[in-house]
Amino acid sequence: MIKKITLIVIVFMVPFFGFSQTMTPPPAGPPPPPGLPIDNLIGMLFLISLGLIYGSKKILKDSSS
Repeated sequence: MIKKITLIVIVFMVPFFGFSQTMTPPPAGPPPPPGLPIDNLIGMLFLISLGLIYGSKKILKDSSS
């Protein structure tokens, strides 16, 4: 019984190991064209940074008086 189970496991596992070794990763995509922003959230990042600057100035102004 154990010999049959071992034989079945070997028969099913050997092709799997063979196929897994021949699989290659997909090729890397082309680089992005120059001059394009990293993503579409550049405007949002700009607004958030302006808000942080404005908020920090307001906090510093209120705390000094």
